[in-house]
Amino acid sequence: MWTGVIPAVTTKFTADGELDHAEMERCFSLQMQAGCDGIIVCGSLGEGPMLSPDERLEVLKTARSVAGGKPVLLTVSEAGTREACALAARAATAGASGLMVVPSPIYHTDADETVATLGAVAAAGDLPVMIYSNRVAYRVDVTVPIMERLAADKRFVAIKESSDDIRRTTEIINHFGDRFAVLTGVDNLAFEALSVGAVGWVAGLVVAFPDETVAIHRLMKAGRHAEALEIYRWFRPLLDLDVSTFLVQNIKLAEALAIGSTEHVRMPRKPLSGERRAAVEAIVRTALERRPSLKLAA
Repeated sequence: MWTGVIPAVTTKFTADGELDHAEMERCFSLQMQAGCDGIIVCGSLGEGPMLSPDERLEVLKTARSVAGGKPVLLTVSEAGTREACALAARAATAGASGLMVVPSPIYHTDADETVATLGAVAAAGDLPVMIYSNRVAYRVDVTVPIMERLAADKRFVAIKESSDDIRRTTEIINHFGDRFAVLTGVDNLAFEALSVGAVGWVAGLVVAFPDETVAIHRLMKAGRHAEALEIYRWFRPLLDLDVSTFLVQNIKLAEALAIGSTEHVRMPRKPLSGERRAAVEAIVRTALERRPSLKLAA
């Protein structure tokens, strides 16, 4: 359940801002057809903070309908612990396979508060939990000492390692062995993380380029690193689009160009325009023109 390529999918909206379940079904199905190993909904890329709790559960339901029994995780990223616990409990009732949990994105918790908050959410949902550690975006770093304090609770099974320090993956594995499944959460560090022992990739650009993402992971798992690296080097300019304040707009534009999807976002976000749009579109179109053959990756 906690290995492989797990897309952090985008949430699809209609032109008037409502949930577009038909387009989500189509796009989520493309991920499953490519061989992805699960789905994570309503994260940063999924515009979770712009969705109501009811809407998040609707997106969860849509993802479960196309996942073919593969795990579907709901992201819990609430300002308050009480609200996070309530959402976790509802997710469990709604059939989520597990949770990806972010400490409060508004208040930057210290170590004691981080442990208490994560523990409370895990208890409320009583589901397997992937800890989302992203000190760059959320200013809360779930370090090895903090993980040590959480390790006794068996509900904590994995960590989405997004510290932007490739050394952290090795530090976690050296300290805990296989106690936690380590998945990389930084697209443009994926090859590096998989090289040093990460067992999975919570991916962003996969939503536009699922076949290439899955190919890299499978080649790495098979020890065919040189072949994986060739695809990864082609992929890197695209993967860099994930590491940006505008990651949602960047990736939705990539989806529009690569798989014919939509770019609708929820305000305060607006679709890319002007020079920024032109730059991203050039990156995506160049990648599409130079798309590698994946015949040997099978």
